[in-house]
This record gives sequence, structure tokens and C-alpha cells, in this order.
Amino acid sequence: MLDAAAKTSLGTREPLLEVKNVSQHYQTGSGEQGPAVLDNVSLSLKEDEIVGLLGRSGCGKSSLLRIVSGLVRPASGDVSYLGAPVEGPVDGVAMVFQSFALFPWLSVLANVELGLRARKVPKEEARRRALKAIDLIGLDGFESAFPKELSGGMRQRVGFARALVVHPNILLMDEPFSALDVLTAETLRTDLLDLWVEGRMPIKSILMVTHNIEEAVLMCNRIIVLASNPGRIAAEITVTLQHPRNRLDPEFRQLVDKIYALMTKRPEPVSPGREGTFPGLGFAMALPQVSTNTLAGMIEEIAAEPYHGRADLPALADSLQMEIDELFPVGETLQLLRFAEIEEGDIKLTPAGARFADLETDARKKLFGDHLLAYLPLAARIKAVLEERPSHTARATRFLGELEDYMSEEYAEQTLKSVITWGRYGEVFAYDESSETLSLENPQ
Repeated sequence: MLDAAAKTSLGTREPLLEVKNVSQHYQTGSGEQGPAVLDNVSLSLKEDEIVGLLGRSGCGKSSLLRIVSGLVRPASGDVSYLGAPVEGPVDGVAMVFQSFALFPWLSVLANVELGLRARKVPKEEARRRALKAIDLIGLDGFESAFPKELSGGMRQRVGFARALVVHPNILLMDEPFSALDVLTAETLRTDLLDLWVEGRMPIKSILMVTHNIEEAVLMCNRIIVLASNPGRIAAEITVTLQHPRNRLDPEFRQLVDKIYALMTKRPEPVSPGREGTFPGLGFAMALPQVSTNTLAGMIEEIAAEPYHGRADLPALADSLQMEIDELFPVGETLQLLRFAEIEEGDIKLTPAGARFADLETDARKKLFGDHLLAYLPLAARIKAVLEERPSHTARATRFLGELEDYMSEEYAEQTLKSVITWGRYGEVFAYDESSETLSLENPQ
């Protein structure tokens, strides 16, 4: 917490918030310090700007936001607010979550008042400020309603009102529109931007997490692009477009294309070290959950008109109505299995990918299985273990335990589930759900 004297420093040119050389680590399933989530991240936040943290799932965006808010301590590095070290929850910072996080037994008014009551604001003052925030965010008339009576967009408006009512200097937003349908998200986003541009929100600055490239370009003055594994700053982009911004403006589209190219740029080679220290091409590579139907559908889409084997990622995302957190894992899995190549914002089918698109189902499965064994070490390891055993069987926990030495339980489970799904499709091995046992499809 900061005293009144510290708050007067808002009028100076010093940043509201500074993050210096912050690093953070996962905890593995075995309880040891795991791979880095964030690596040497530094950034600042000044008055009168919206800054976006843009990156894929797993790049540490939300972890960084929680460190900034004081909810989590970093493994190393420093965070300061108005020049004072952040060592716990910060009084001048409020957060809006993607999951609404409302108390279902409280009315809209009571939910909004909650933060003020915690700060021991007098009852009448709390009521006055809560009603003003509810009116500001467009919920006047719903003060006595309960969350179950509200749509998703209205519930998120309550979340915004609850954050704004405490008059924070900084508003943190963790993908606040991602749980909403497209039209509701667009309406709420536009309303929020209008309030910001008109200076009607009682805040100095916004730091938001997003995985939506167009959303970042639409809203932000600066965009910090985070690379993954571990999360680190790959680029910082200043957006000079005036509000309101037009998605069809050529300069807007060029900036979107530029960010896609940045986010699909091939990573620098990693120095050899302990296998699996972070997701790479070894046995302990964290895998996304992508269905084989989605992989096959993406290959077919790229192979067909108008792409004919090579697609611009922004155009492909628009035609498929997919965001980067959905599109990139599919593209990267195809690249991993050598069915496609991603570079400079484009995805191009390899000869194997083009062949896959032309094959019948059984031939597709055979080609997929061959590539799985050739290019995914975990799949090859599982098959080798099954071939060595007289019973040609093994419990899934045998491989889960190995993965947990390199990654969190959540990532280990996700990775094993993915390779089992892909292995079954390619008829590399079979899996019995009831006994959680792997076996060879056709043991020799």
C-alpha cells in the first residue's frame, strides 16, 4: 500500500509502473523448479496509454499480469508502482478477469460495492460511487439484478464497474472479452474505448493481456509481443493510428500483417542442455491439444481455393473465424509433423501435406502415423517401449511420470493426451480408456 504522499507523484514524468528483469518458473509435477515461464522481462507503463501484452497461450502473459498486480511474487526481478516496490496487492491497481468472477448471491450493486466495503469506505459514499460506476458502464436499471439474470456481456460490465469504482490509477485486464461471443465482445470493446477516449474513466492507464492481434491493434497505444518458451519480449510496437480505428484501413491491415510475421518468425536456435528444459524437439516437448480432424481440415483448407497450398495467416484466420490461440497450435503441429511450414506470416503445405490432402482416409492415416514416429520423439518412445515388452502393453502413467520430470502436471497430461490421440489416429498404438493402458495396434 502507498501513502498519500506517494500518490502525488502521479503528476511527475516517472512511469506509473516499472517491471525490471522479471523471471518466473513453473513447478513440475514432481515438485521441483521447472522450465521458465518468464525470462528477464522488463517494461514500463506511463499515464494516458493502453499497453497490450500479446502472445500465445503459455507465453506467460497472465503470469506477468499477476506479478504486476502483486498477487504473485516473481522468482527474480523487481516491480515498482509509483517508485515504491510492489510486495503485495497494490492499492492503486484493479483487475478485470476473463471469467467475470462475480459472487452469484450478491446483486449487481452489492458486487460493485464489494471493493469499496473492503476499503472501509462509508456506506453512503460506497453506494453513491457504485451507482455512478454502474451508470457509466451502461447497466443503469440492473442494480438489483443477480448475475444469473444477466447475459455474459452484462456480467462482464459488472466486472468493469467493480474495478472502476475504486478509482484505480491502473486497470489490468486479463483477456476480458475472450469469454464473450463476437458481437457482444465488439460492443463492449467499443464502449470501453469510447469511455477511454472521452476521458470518462477514473483511471490513468490500462495494461491488458490479449491473444487477439486485431484487438491489440484496435485498442492499444503500445503492443508488447511476447515470445514463448520461455516468455520474453520479442518486440515492442508503437501504434500511432488515431481512435476510432478502422479495421479495413490499409495501415491497420499492414500492422496486423507485421505482427503475424513477428509471431511466426522462426525462433533462434537454443543452446544444447538438459532435454526438455523448455519445449523443444526432444522427448519432453509440450504439445497442444489439437484434434486430428482439425489438422486434416486445416490441410484441406490450405490446399483448396483460393490458397492452393499457401495461405496468408491473417486471411486464413478471418476465413476460419479463428484467433491466434486456436490457429497457431494447429499450424505449429502441422509444421512439427512436416506437413506445413510457417514463416513470415504465411503457412505453406510441404509435399507431404499436399499429398495428404489428396489421399483417401486409410492412406492418410498411414502417412500421418509414419510422420508421427519420424518427427515426434515421444510417439517413437511409446512405441519402442510397447515393442520391447512381451505383453506389448504399458500403463499411461509410466510415460506421464517421465513427462512430469520436465513440466507441470497440467502440461504433462495435455501432452500425453495429445500424443495418444494422434497415435490412435495414425494406428501407431491403441489405448484402452477404462484401464488407461497403451498397446500395439498390431503387435508382431
